[in-house]
Amino acid sequence: MESGLNIGFVGLGIMGAPMAANLLKAGFSLAVHNRTRSKCEPLRDAGATVCESLPELASRSDVVITCVSDTPDVEQVLFGEAGLAAGLRPGSIVIDMSTISPRKTVEFARRLLQREVKMLDAPVSGGESGAIAGTLSIMAGGERSAFERCVPVFQAMGRSITYTGPSGNGQKTKLVNQVVGTLNLLATVEGLRLASAAGLDMEGTLKAVGAGAAGSWILSNLGPKIAAGDFRPGFSIRLQQKDLRLAAEFFRELNLDAPGTNLSLALFTAALDKGLGELGNQGLYQLWA
Repeated sequence: MESGLNIGFVGLGIMGAPMAANLLKAGFSLAVHNRTRSKCEPLRDAGATVCESLPELASRSDVVITCVSDTPDVEQVLFGEAGLAAGLRPGSIVIDMSTISPRKTVEFARRLLQREVKMLDAPVSGGESGAIAGTLSIMAGGERSAFERCVPVFQAMGRSITYTGPSGNGQKTKLVNQVVGTLNLLATVEGLRLASAAGLDMEGTLKAVGAGAAGSWILSNLGPKIAAGDFRPGFSIRLQQKDLRLAAEFFRELNLDAPGTNLSLALFTAALDKGLGELGNQGLYQLWA
């Protein structure tokens, strides 16, 4: 498919690099920028243009996608010295596919709108495997017309694409996703610790439990990795802890109790303190090793 949209992509990490590659495969004209320049080279070889600066990337793009680690990173990329804002053209769209603060997202969107630039917050779920396969779940907030314009962009990267409402709602939806997913992960880790201590066959246990009411995406996809001792990151403990911190902050803003989120945050913080931050989030199992 050939598209008339010129896409810029900032942030070529575990998730961003395959997402950008799928945009190229879909026929989009793609420019990329990454703080670590070497991460751009595989995409250059595949046909992308590598930009030396953020303003250069912004000036040549109809749609700019950011996929970085945390709220301060997004703010720096957008509004820092030599950030995207210095080159964004009126009428262009910024899609932030990071997971960051909903409140700050609304602020960023307002600041961009003053430059006649629209912003969508469109975080994703599905991990590295979903990013590679182009099957991510994408939850997008912002102006509906901007979302509709960007649907072909989202279709190149994801399978489930949901418009969630006004600016900030994509990030709010992602935090719901992280709360539910993390509590499923905690249940999987604790259940498999019990299975191991009881001397059960892990494969048989996963088959039996996964086929019943306790089955879940987490159990089916991360359970076998835990059983095999595979703690390579598809999504890291460090980023999971960051998302839980954002979720806990959001619960407090809404004056809601969050016992499960607070417990999960404490455990993932302990895993960070133990030096497990770069393991996959299933590496929480190692907290009790």
